[in-house]
Amino acid sequence: MHTPEKTILITGGAGFIGSHVVRLFVTKYPAYRIVNGDALTYAGNLENLKDIQDADNYLFERLDITGEAAVDALFRKYAFDAVIHLAAESHVDRSIKDPLAFVRTNVLGTAILLNACRTHWQGSFAGKLFYHVSTDEVYGSLGDTGFFTETTPYDPHSPYSASKAASDHFVRAYHDTYGMPVVLSNCSNNYGSHHFPEKLIPLMINNIRNNKPLPVYGKGENVRDWLYVEDHARAIDVIFHKGKLGESYNVGGFNEWKNIDLVHLLCRIMDKKLNRPAGASAQLITYVTDRPGHDLRYAIDATKLNRELGWSPSLQFEEGLEKTVDWYLTNDEWVRHVTSGDYQHYYDEQYSKR
Repeated sequence: MHTPEKTILITGGAGFIGSHVVRLFVTKYPAYRIVNGDALTYAGNLENLKDIQDADNYLFERLDITGEAAVDALFRKYAFDAVIHLAAESHVDRSIKDPLAFVRTNVLGTAILLNACRTHWQGSFAGKLFYHVSTDEVYGSLGDTGFFTETTPYDPHSPYSASKAASDHFVRAYHDTYGMPVVLSNCSNNYGSHHFPEKLIPLMINNIRNNKPLPVYGKGENVRDWLYVEDHARAIDVIFHKGKLGESYNVGGFNEWKNIDLVHLLCRIMDKKLNRPAGASAQLITYVTDRPGHDLRYAIDATKLNRELGWSPSLQFEEGLEKTVDWYLTNDEWVRHVTSGDYQHYYDEQYSKR
């Protein structure tokens, strides 16, 4: 391509949310050069980006953000103007089993990226931006009422949320100490296509389809605010281009569901799609022991993002959920590759030829 207007590193761009962000930026901004840096751990899947992998303004680099030398080399190679940082360990259950992996990726990896920006931008921050994408889980748990706002004190309860809280603090510290241009966003639970099947919605879709038990923690009373992933990608686009430096923006769907109600809704949708008798899939629901430190309720107040930058969700939840179910039911090969582990060979197949 010709000299790009901007060269942007998107970390974690082969993951669930990251792949939607990469696709949006590659297709919407042909004058930008988008470099997808991903370590391709279990959650990174280049098959998520098959449709844009040959675009003129797209490049993939295998990158472990915990490697200081590798990050430095990539900055030397591309002279990035901006970083959109999504790379993270993000599964709470995994964080309980292996907390130090979350410290390494989410805390140390973020600090290494920030330091690379500080070094390579050499104090001349004009036109530069570090955009850190985080989670609502840093705020802890809500009772039956109230919402998380951008000024809610941090109160993380799992190793995952603690690691994300720490990374948020490092981003703000680099802004306050070095004047680094940063923006942050904290998002509620996402759903949509290309979601790794150990997460709630794709797990339930896959298990319903295969007549496997539907494991629900505790009594299923935990409440989450759900946002369609393409709406989150749109929010990231808006915040990247219009967000005020040093500010945080909460991104949410204004869409709270108890886990058990969500599973019942999915069962009803799947019964229709699979021509099963009404109530058939719901018989697969199985209650399992609740996980330690399981936050009761998350709910995001996204008023600031709506009021200041004009963003709002585009889909009603039932509509988004139907679209999501349809995608999984028509993308057998993707689901099969992910559940079997074959997707992990895609990099070797594609990039050994180049």
